[in-house]
Amino acid sequence: MAAKALHFDVGDYVVYPKHGVGRVIELQKQEIAGMQLELYVLRFEKEKMTLRVPTNKAESVGMRKLSSDKTMREAMETLKGKPKVKRTMWSRRAQEYEAKINSGDLVSIAEVVRDLFRAEDQPEQSYSERQIFEGACSRLARELAAMEQIDEPAAQEKILEILRAAAAIYNKDKVPA
Repeated sequence: MAAKALHFDVGDYVVYPKHGVGRVIELQKQEIAGMQLELYVLRFEKEKMTLRVPTNKAESVGMRKLSSDKTMREAMETLKGKPKVKRTMWSRRAQEYEAKINSGDLVSIAEVVRDLFRAEDQPEQSYSERQIFEGACSRLARELAAMEQIDEPAAQEKILEILRAAAAIYNKDKVPA
C-alpha cells in the first residue's frame, strides 16, 4: 500500500458516514490476527460510542475531515430551497432518505432536512418521518456546531430558523386567495 491519502491527528473532528461527527481521540497500534494494524480511535459523544478504524481503511469507509466552508454554505442554501415532495410510497422514500443520510454528504443530508421539515401550520408528520427528520437534522447540526465551535442545540436552532423562513415563503403560495 502506497502513502496514505488521508491523515487525521489526535483532536481532529472527522465525519464517519454512518455515525456523523466524531473526534480522533487516539492513534493505536494493535496486533489482530497476526497483523500489525494502525487504528484511529474515534469518539462519538452523542452516542457515547468509541469506534476503531484501521488507518488504511479510513478512505474506503468514507471517513473525512469536516466539510469546507463552501460545502457548508451550499448545504445552508439547500435548506432555503423549495421542498421536493415525491409521490412514491413512504417505504421507498424512507430508504432514499436513509441512504442520503448515511452517505455522509452534507448537501444530501440538507436535502433530507429540507424535504421533511414541517412548519407549525403544516400537517403532522408520521412517527417515522419525524425520526428520519430528527436524525438528519442532528447530523447536520453536529457538523455545523463543530465547524462554528458552538453547541449542537445552537446549531440546530440556526438550521430551524432557516427552515422556518423558507417555509413562510413557500407556504404562502398555498393560502387560498
